[in-house]
Amino acid sequence: MENKNTETIKMMYLEDRPYEKCEQYGAEHLTDVELLAVLLRTGTKGENSLRLAQKILHPPFGSEGLLSIPQWSMEQLLKIKGIGKVKSIQILCLAELARRMAKAEASLGLDFSSPDSIARYYMEDLRHKKREVMKLLLLNTRSRLISEMDVSAGTINSTLVSPRELFVEALQKNAVSIILLHNHPSGDPTPSKDDLLTTRRIREAGALIGIELLDHIIIGDNCYFSLREKGFFSQESANR
Repeated sequence: MENKNTETIKMMYLEDRPYEKCEQYGAEHLTDVELLAVLLRTGTKGENSLRLAQKILHPPFGSEGLLSIPQWSMEQLLKIKGIGKVKSIQILCLAELARRMAKAEASLGLDFSSPDSIARYYMEDLRHKKREVMKLLLLNTRSRLISEMDVSAGTINSTLVSPRELFVEALQKNAVSIILLHNHPSGDPTPSKDDLLTTRRIREAGALIGIELLDHIIIGDNCYFSLREKGFFSQESANR
């Protein structure tokens, strides 16, 4: 009798085959493992695509299931037995497609006066990052986006984020206001003392040259913290 681990897709009952199951019942009836198996198309010697997909999405490789996929690099994927360059590229493209779909959906309601709207739009760009990344959004007189750029990578603190760098960019692009975003890889968006200090320094510097810091939004894991929304800017103004 054939060992279950070496069973091929063709040897399975028709209703258990991912392709046939999708055709008969619809993609929504496939499990995460079955969906990934369909995209992988083939397995490897001694391991069909379902077994391979199961290995990818479960510990020790996929400790967070589907959420593990966007965090992987080509080098990490290639370390999984049965995953070569072609399958690595397929998985990386799947993650990128999912990110772009989420961003495209969020863009439909994008409003730079709404912290929730901004956070949803940039969520997939930032929440899977393993290091802190700060983005600078430059806005015109109508609060429309002129440009965006990464201004820091690493730990966000007063030595890595220079107000001078930010406002040189803002002046060159004729921006009248700016918004800062950065992520917390821990998933908890609560601002640190360095986050608050950096925000205060940038806001004060902007006030001197007439470029307003509208908000500093910290992205966590499917959550965010807006300093303006939480009253930080109002408290700062009251303390002056």
